[in-house]
Amino acid sequence: MALNLDECYEHVLGLVETAGSLIASRNSQRKRVVEKSSNIDLLTETDQQVERMLMEGITAKYPDHKFIGEEETSEGKKAELTDAPTWIIDPVDGTMNFVHSFPHSCISIALLVEKVAEIAIIYNPIVGQKFTARRGLGAFLNGNPIRVSGETVFERALATTEFGTSREEEKTRVVLENIGKLVRRIHGLRSLGSAALNMAMVALGGADFNYEFGIHAWDIAAGDLLVREAGGVCLDPAGGPLDLMSRRVLCASSQELADKVVDALTQFYPEPRD
Repeated sequence: MALNLDECYEHVLGLVETAGSLIASRNSQRKRVVEKSSNIDLLTETDQQVERMLMEGITAKYPDHKFIGEEETSEGKKAELTDAPTWIIDPVDGTMNFVHSFPHSCISIALLVEKVAEIAIIYNPIVGQKFTARRGLGAFLNGNPIRVSGETVFERALATTEFGTSREEEKTRVVLENIGKLVRRIHGLRSLGSAALNMAMVALGGADFNYEFGIHAWDIAAGDLLVREAGGVCLDPAGGPLDLMSRRVLCASSQELADKVVDALTQFYPEPRD
C-alpha cells in the first residue's frame, strides 16, 4: 500500500510540536551534560528524550519505518540509508547553544522514501520558528511561503557556516583558511550554532549560501529539502551532487552563486562515520 504522505506529515508535525515544548521549557535550565567525542561534542538528557519521543511516536504508527538519528548513531549503530521509508532525525541541533541557553536550537527531521526527501521540518521552539517543506509543494515558515534571495553576486553574499565539533588540526586549518578567504570578499559570515538553522536561513532568504565540512546526514537532510523547495540549490562543496552521507554540504540561493563558492573554497574531506 502506498504511503500516505499527508498523514505522515500531520503525524510527525504533532510529535515535533510536543517535543519542541520540552526543549523550550528546558532552555534556560541547568543541563546535565555528557561529552561525546570531545569537550565540545555534547549530549544532554533532553537530546535523548526528544529522539526517543520522536522515534517511539513514529514507530507506533509506522512500525516498518527506519531511522537515522544522531543519538542512536553515537551509541554505536551504523548510519545506513536504504530505500525503506527512513526518518533522519537530529533531536536538538545546536546542543552547545542549548547547554548555554543561547536561543538557537531546533529539532531537524526529514522523511526519505527510496532515498528521495519527501518531508522536512526544522523547528526552533524557543523563538517560535517552524520551517516546513514537502517535495513539490514549497517551503514555509510558520505557514507562510518562503523563497531564497536569488543572489548571484559573490561579493554581495551573506554566508553561514560552523566551526564544527572536531578540532583535528587539518580540519581546523581548512576551516580558518576558508573563513579568511570569505571575509575578505563577501558581505559577511554568520554562525547560528546549528547547521539546520543555517540552511533554513538560506531558504528564508536571510543568508545567501551555507557550507560546512564534517556535518552528518541528520544535520542537513531537512535543510536540503527546505532549501530546494524554496528555490535554492544544494550540492557538494566541490560542485558535484549532494550526498547526505558524505559529511559535506553547500547550499545557495542560485546555481550561479554556488559555482562561485565552489571556486573559492579550500576543500576538506572528512572520514566517513562508521
